[in-house]
Amino acid sequence: MGLLISTGVLVVAAMVSIVINRRWLPRLSVNYVSLLIGAVIAVVPFLNRLVEQFNSEVFIGLIVAPLLYFEGQNTRLNLVGRHVRDIISLTVGMVVLCAVVAGLGVHLGASIGLPLAFILAAISTPTDATATESVTMGRILPRRVATSLKLESLFNDASGIILLNMAVLWYVNGYINYSQTLVDFIYSAGGGIVFGGLVSAIIVYIRQHMLRSKLNFINNTYNNGTPLKIIYLMTPFLLYFGAEAIGVSGIIAVVFAGLVHNAEGERSALANPQLASDIYQLVGLLSDILNSAVFIVLGIVLLRTTLDRTVSTNGSWLWLIVGVILYVANLVARYLYVRLVHRINNRLAWIFALGGIHGAVTFALAFTVAETQVKTADFNLVLLSESCLIILSMLVPTIIFRWLLPSVHVDQNIGKQMARIRQQMIDAGIETLWQMPTSEEFKAAVTFDLRSQNGHTSVSQFISEWQRMVRHPEYTADQMRDLMTIYRGVFQTERDYLTAQYETTHQISEDVFNQLYREIAMAEMVVLEYGVSK
Repeated sequence: MGLLISTGVLVVAAMVSIVINRRWLPRLSVNYVSLLIGAVIAVVPFLNRLVEQFNSEVFIGLIVAPLLYFEGQNTRLNLVGRHVRDIISLTVGMVVLCAVVAGLGVHLGASIGLPLAFILAAISTPTDATATESVTMGRILPRRVATSLKLESLFNDASGIILLNMAVLWYVNGYINYSQTLVDFIYSAGGGIVFGGLVSAIIVYIRQHMLRSKLNFINNTYNNGTPLKIIYLMTPFLLYFGAEAIGVSGIIAVVFAGLVHNAEGERSALANPQLASDIYQLVGLLSDILNSAVFIVLGIVLLRTTLDRTVSTNGSWLWLIVGVILYVANLVARYLYVRLVHRINNRLAWIFALGGIHGAVTFALAFTVAETQVKTADFNLVLLSESCLIILSMLVPTIIFRWLLPSVHVDQNIGKQMARIRQQMIDAGIETLWQMPTSEEFKAAVTFDLRSQNGHTSVSQFISEWQRMVRHPEYTADQMRDLMTIYRGVFQTERDYLTAQYETTHQISEDVFNQLYREIAMAEMVVLEYGVSK
């Protein structure tokens, strides 16, 4: 029951943060808004009691895993295939270098034993793709760097986990088993790829069999796609927990499954367009909520950690020193690696180094240390130091990228042109409507809907129209068919006008044409669906 209440609080908080961000703070990343709301929840005793204590396994399995699955699905498998060498280089070679530099830096700079220093270093290696977006919002990230950061963040978690396991065993046993660590890495990462590939291939086959079954088209059995949507939503959880149960990387499994499903989505959209549209919208909504929930959780735990008197280092500021060393060491190691090994120029190397933002996975790994035989004082140091690392990794690039990256150019003329063309195509549709041999009631109702396309209807007009529909009796089947014919006619007029502006007179750009044409298609789909349901 506690987990259910916690989930409800996080979901509501995530939605509130999204509304606040989109409505009042559009220039600020939603991640910062979510962090602040999380901190508020932790400060208010009533709300704080509703949220359970942080559980790294639940956090990764229920929030991070589906996020990585969706992120993988937004990445083409072909892109991964073309960058296999870079991925291995960044997620193995660079991760090891970062761990060594950070571990030795903490050992020498803060006089901490090597085993604990490497525990701290291993946790600091995974980066977070969703966190990176929070510091690049409104800025243009070079394509090569953006691709490298995305692919790195998708696959480097397994390396960090293996290095952490190695460091914990070193801490507990007093020695390093290099051969076992290598075997564990190959088994975990390779096993995650194999498990994710095989299971996702089976799921794709089942989904496609259901989707393309002749009975589907004859009987309309899966037209609304509900069974397929359920299977889709179950996939990341099945893969993550299944992979973890057999001892391979659940994170790699869900990422690879996402890559497999990307190709499926590209080649099956028209088999059921309604299903494809629904899943696209569903993924967008869930991604926004889960991403916001990640930073709400981070805000809650960061403040709880700060206020918790049991989490202390005996009044020492050692955790702050360690956090700074971890950040600087990772920054320098990342810069030198891509500068010397990948041979990219100085500016791009610094952008890549600064773009390695730490977030959900780093925090989750820090909490897994509590489940090992690491001393309480050392765990407190790990928790506070990694918290400092996460904050620095977000704040520093947010500031520096203001000078290092160009801002996204918004052409105000495009917006004005789009509004003008939209109004003209609506006027064309209304003119066609009033020439049709139909009732005044239908003409007035459709005119209201058409004017709504450009936001030219007031709240009072909507209330009046709403009251009219509440009092109006149900339309007959013949009336509904007539109404649908009217809508099809006016939407076709809008399309014809738009096409003429683009193909004949060349008055608008391809981007403007595609955007407005998509609006017409969506409007027609909604109206026809509404009409059919009635």
